Amino acid sequence: MLHVLYLVGVAAFAASGVLAAYRANMDPFGGLVLAFAASISGGTLRDLILNRQPLYWTHDWVLLTVIICVGVGTMAYLRFWTLPRKSLLVVDAIGLSVVTVIGARAAIEAGATPLAVIILAVLTGVAGEVIRDVLCGEFPPLLLREDVYAIAAMAGACCLLLLHQLGVGATPAAAISAGVVFALRMGAVYLGLHLPRPQQLRPRPGQKDTD
Repeated sequence: MLHVLYLVGVAAFAASGVLAAYRANMDPFGGLVLAFAASISGGTLRDLILNRQPLYWTHDWVLLTVIICVGVGTMAYLRFWTLPRKSLLVVDAIGLSVVTVIGARAAIEAGATPLAVIILAVLTGVAGEVIRDVLCGEFPPLLLREDVYAIAAMAGACCLLLLHQLGVGATPAAAISAGVVFALRMGAVYLGLHLPRPQQLRPRPGQKDTD
C-alpha cells in the first residue's frame, strides 16, 4: 500500500515537472527531463545520505514506467487542453505531501534520530522541486521564498513521527501525515498565507544613512 502511495506522489511530481516545462516554453524532451528531475531527485538524495544501495529507482521498472507514462500523457493533454492556472500548485502539493511522508518513513526504518528523520523527510519532499525550478530558470526556487512549503513538509514529518511513537500503523500514519502536508500547503495557497519576510533595514525618521 505504501508503494502505491509513493507511486501517486511520483506521478504528481512527474506531472508538475511537465507543467513547469510547459510554462517555461520547453520542448517535449525538456518536459521529460523535468518530469524525472522532479520525481526522483528527492529520493535519490535521501538514499545517498542513508547509504542505501542500489538507488531505489534503478531497480523499480514500475516507477520509471509511471514517470514516462504520466509525463507523455500530461504533454498530450496540454496539446489540446489548457489546465487551470493553479494546476501546477495542486499537483505539486500532492507530490510534496506523499513523498515527504515516504521519506520520513524510510528514515525511521533506517534508524535515524527524530531530528534526522525530519531533515531527510523535508529534503526528500523539496529537492525535486528546487532542481525543477532551477532548470526552469525560476530563481530563487519556491523553497527559498516566503511560501509555506518546506514548513508544510516539516509539519507532516513531525506528524508521522508522533503517530509512529503512538503505535499507529504505517499506512494510516502516512495517509494522515500526507493529508496534513497537503492541507497546509493548499490552505496557504488559497488563503494567500506567507512566511514573514525580513524587513529591509531603513534609517529611522530624522536619522541620516551613514553608508
